[in-house]
Amino acid sequence: MNVGDRHYRTIWLSDDGRSVEIIDQRWLPHEFRIEKLVTVAGIATAIRDMWVRGAPLIGVTAAYGVAMQMTDDASDEALDTVWEVLHDTRPTAINLRWALDEMRRFLRPLPLGERAAAAYRRANEIADEDVGLNRAIGENGLAIIKDIAARKQPGETVNILTHCNAGWLATVDYGTATSPIYLAVEAGIPVHVYVDETRPRNQGAQLTAWEMAGHGVPHTLIVDNAGGHLMQRGAIDMVIVGTDRTTADGDVCNKIGTYLKALAAADNDVPFYVALPSPTIDWTVGDGLAEIPIEERSGDEVSLVWGKTASGEIAQVRVSPEATPAANPAFDVTPARLVTGLITERGVAKASREGLKAMFPERG
Repeated sequence: MNVGDRHYRTIWLSDDGRSVEIIDQRWLPHEFRIEKLVTVAGIATAIRDMWVRGAPLIGVTAAYGVAMQMTDDASDEALDTVWEVLHDTRPTAINLRWALDEMRRFLRPLPLGERAAAAYRRANEIADEDVGLNRAIGENGLAIIKDIAARKQPGETVNILTHCNAGWLATVDYGTATSPIYLAVEAGIPVHVYVDETRPRNQGAQLTAWEMAGHGVPHTLIVDNAGGHLMQRGAIDMVIVGTDRTTADGDVCNKIGTYLKALAAADNDVPFYVALPSPTIDWTVGDGLAEIPIEERSGDEVSLVWGKTASGEIAQVRVSPEATPAANPAFDVTPARLVTGLITERGVAKASREGLKAMFPERG
């Protein structure tokens, strides 16, 4: 996508052919900063501390981390160690494990002297593949938006609710949940996006809203608890969210609060779609509630918020008493029964084992 008049991906290989550069998302929407990552430790920090975030982007970043390791030490031991180090950074996002597994599978048979160059080549391919997957998700989701628009009066707006950030900042480009929205705008379909703030970390207010504004998408920021109210009032035509891990049975693990949106959508007959590339499907897991580890992050993300002061300074402030502890489960699980459909690069699948097998028969 474009920032100003220049196209950016969220991560790219530096001119030195070894390090990578990223959009440092900690400073958005107030500052646009580029950060260079030159070591595996730097890659791990960027993933763990959410300089980069979003399951697809985390996976691509980890792939480049493996490539960096291969330039320093291409041994099997180093390959296994870097897998462990990077896997421990974010336990819930399955794309991280998928990318690490793919890099290790690809590199293990190669002679040590060939591994570094091959690792960068494969990491670049994974990044390009992510762009293609998300573009295809956009095209399949666009068909849903077109269908909703066709049932409205000519020129009437399609109102879409999002949760957290599943935009191009969460991927290499296009995004998952936002990809159909961007293509709808390009197709001239009038859309309006209601953006959940989304607490904690406010990725909706800071990232999704920034994306919408930059791409010229009409949008309104709302507090997380307003979504159900808007659905009751008939103000929402569809919900599109992303996911950090989807099980083989169609359960969806996503940013905390997604489950509540799905419940409200079901109660108000609002279609609830999840957009995901196939590497986000965990074919080894069936029951998401029982089997997916939920990342518990620092309570400071709940008690403290970042913002821009009246003087223009980017600062952190406390919103709760210092003596009050805070719990911070980062994700929740939405059962498949609440999901209208899974928008993948191959089409829209039913959220069930049968539906996913039909869409991806080679994995069945």
